[in-house]
Amino acid sequence: MTDRTRLWLAWGVHLFTASGALVGVLALLAVHAGDLWAAALWMLLAMAIDSLDGSMARSVGVSRVLPHFDGRRLDDMVDYLNYVIVPCVFLVAGGLLPHWWTAAPPILASAYGFSQVDAKTEDDFFLGFPSYWNVIAIYAWLLEVPPTPLAAIVAGFALLVFVPVKYVYPAKMRAFKRTTYALTAAAAAAVAWCALEPERARELRVPEVTLLYPGWYLGVSLWLGGFERRRA
Repeated sequence: MTDRTRLWLAWGVHLFTASGALVGVLALLAVHAGDLWAAALWMLLAMAIDSLDGSMARSVGVSRVLPHFDGRRLDDMVDYLNYVIVPCVFLVAGGLLPHWWTAAPPILASAYGFSQVDAKTEDDFFLGFPSYWNVIAIYAWLLEVPPTPLAAIVAGFALLVFVPVKYVYPAKMRAFKRTTYALTAAAAAAVAWCALEPERARELRVPEVTLLYPGWYLGVSLWLGGFERRRA
């Protein structure tokens, strides 16, 4: 592969990452239009982009090809939009939370979480709840969680941002990686269908069944990661 080809591929990967921000805007516009199912699909697409761009960047070696361009910073900006701002707007504008200020805990907690130097540990775990607010927002909508209990759930997960528990980073797992990837793909496909056919999915209890995947993720995180033991 020539240097010019690698250069174009590296910029292509960064453009792919940045496209997640455009998807986030489309999700916000869908929320503004009251089209929550479309917003949920855009959020799922943003998650798919985020799950692919890291492996693409590593395969191309973007940090070597474009050492002056900080792909991690770009990824963090796009992720904060799609994993925090978009789902919080989804929850508030969709009437899923009782008041706008109940979205303040995840926004502020995640601002802290994203800014931590050790947000990702040396052994490739997320430290503290990794701001999967889009997952919580989609499930809250599909499961029709009442606003007041949902506000308590959101506040609880916001507190978990500050608890030094290590959560697995699926792309860099050393154990159960293939199983986790397979379960992730199956759960994503099922949730996408739920977003397309929410009433039918609720009748068949599909959202409840797909909760097995978050259960797997939390269980594997506690098994492989657990509490971070900080050095003195």
